[in-house]
Amino acid sequence: MLEAITSSSSTIRTFVIAPTLLSVNRDPYRELRVGFTAAVSHELRTPLARLLALIEGASLPGGDPAAVLQQMRAEVELMDELIDDVLFLSELETGREVVSLGSTEAAPLLREIVSELDERSERAGIELEVEIEDETLELPLRARMLRIVVQNLTENALRHAGEGATCVLALRRENGGRVLSVRDSGVGVAAEDLPRLFERFYRADRARASRGSGLGLAIVKHVVEAAGGQVEALGAPAEGLEIRCVFPV
Repeated sequence: MLEAITSSSSTIRTFVIAPTLLSVNRDPYRELRVGFTAAVSHELRTPLARLLALIEGASLPGGDPAAVLQQMRAEVELMDELIDDVLFLSELETGREVVSLGSTEAAPLLREIVSELDERSERAGIELEVEIEDETLELPLRARMLRIVVQNLTENALRHAGEGATCVLALRRENGGRVLSVRDSGVGVAAEDLPRLFERFYRADRARASRGSGLGLAIVKHVVEAAGGQVEALGAPAEGLEIRCVFPV
């Protein structure tokens, strides 16, 4: 409450806030939700602005309607991807989506995803390869969750490695654990950016336009850790990037 204090030597009345109000109850979870909501709003604003510019420019003479429509579709698909990832991450964090329910043989799924992304890798000028040490190696994830992890890691490399790079999806045993990794020989990432790659909406190279939702690696981290594993990023500028998902036996 406000308390009025009047000096005996002055008619000036000063108001001060009672000390009890100086201690504000802070809810870290609420702050996290507010920050996440603000970040999502910011990320949606960019494709919306581009879409609005395309709509406004569509009426100008000499335009290419087919090309404009294709660009509009790309912006709408980007927003749709962002919304899907936000909802999926929310389901993971609230426990509504089960991550680990038995194990999945990983080798066939790695090859399947490489086949599915073959056309996209050709457009990006990036060669996809698979390295399997043990064909029978299983990872402690449901098949759907494993697919999400591998696909997000591979798509991240296709977006950022750069033309001429090679991206290798690898599966092996290491120091008593099981390792799934995706490494590329592309542009790499600065050392100070490596620990932040798994943050929501973090982009190591903000000058380079990203067409992803900005949540792919955050989802990977959440899924892997929920299954008892760990993720780490290794790399350096001009030396490529490797994302490792390490699971205990």
